[in-house]
Amino acid sequence: MVITGLGVVAPNGIGKDAFWDALIAGKSGVDYITAFDPSSYTCHVAAEAKDFRPFDFMNAKRARTMGRFSQFAVAATRMGL
Repeated sequence: MVITGLGVVAPNGIGKDAFWDALIAGKSGVDYITAFDPSSYTCHVAAEAKDFRPFDFMNAKRARTMGRFSQFAVAATRMGL
């Protein structure tokens, strides 16, 4: 196996450059939950990939048939190629 590229989907950056810049700047990806209403839960913070847009990496039909984490995997793979 040879690793030829790097793709990152993370709460503090989408893409290796954005992720690295956030890492160097000490930017945390942890924030208040916005993906759903967390009021019925004890914890109201999480590390969401808020800037992730699946349509930047795949067509709408494919994105609708995948779970969010599968979308992350496809996006990271495409960035790494």
